[in-house]
Amino acid sequence: MILRNEDIKELIAEIPEGHKHLRTTIVLQDGTELIFQEATIANLVRAYTTVKTHPTIKKVIFKGKKLIERKDGYAEWQLLEE
Repeated sequence: MILRNEDIKELIAEIPEGHKHLRTTIVLQDGTELIFQEATIANLVRAYTTVKTHPTIKKVIFKGKKLIERKDGYAEWQLLEE
């Protein structure tokens, strides 16, 4: 699926009441809503920034991994760069 700007009716970035983390909602022209957690958007931005600004890197891949040992406050499911 390729989402073009014209496919998007609305993009909302907010910290919902009672939450601590950012949620980003993309509402498509057909009414479909895609809701992303903060960590997902952070990884997307990190990948975009790396590829866009690095002089030689043209591709990055992040893969989901369940971590048994992790820093305090981090989710057990993480997207890690390969």
